[in-house]
Amino acid sequence: MKRKLIQQIDYDMKNRLPEKRYIHTQGVAFIAAALAMRYGYNIKDAQIAGLLHDCAKYMGDEKLITICNLSGINLSDVELNNPYLLHGKVGALIAAEEYTIKDDNILNAIRYHTTGKPEMNLLEKIIFIADYIEPSRKKIPGLDEIRQSAFIDMDQTVFMILSNTISYLKDENEKEIDPVTVEALNYYTIERSK
Repeated sequence: MKRKLIQQIDYDMKNRLPEKRYIHTQGVAFIAAALAMRYGYNIKDAQIAGLLHDCAKYMGDEKLITICNLSGINLSDVELNNPYLLHGKVGALIAAEEYTIKDDNILNAIRYHTTGKPEMNLLEKIIFIADYIEPSRKKIPGLDEIRQSAFIDMDQTVFMILSNTISYLKDENEKEIDPVTVEALNYYTIERSK
């Protein structure tokens, strides 16, 4: 059953996403499966979340906001000012409605793959990390260390990614930082000190 669903989602993403994003999506699904094997999670569920994580990426700002409003999804000021952050929330909605996915682990992994959040469960961490380290990701400072860490210590890896992300956003003066990302960094900073 899940194998057919994975094939259907892969086919749909190939036709829905630009080629470069589709390659990224395949990379995320591949790394998600590898991390699932490493940490003992359901491989097919990791693949499904990886394939769907960016399914709403190219909808356009107004459409993302409209879908959220029509679906009763609360939007923060940061999200309204930076609608690209909404593709995770809308992606989870698409996963539930178009692919009848009911598993909250998969839906939340899609929902939080960009911002992260405090106390992520295993699949949320897998997709958050896989999105950052997949093979076609452009080279950024610290990426090699983060890739190595991903297969050793997930919480350390999440911390490294959140730190890099916030540093990048601070360097880009026009980019706002989602408060959920800051909360996640604070949480994983404390977890590392335990």
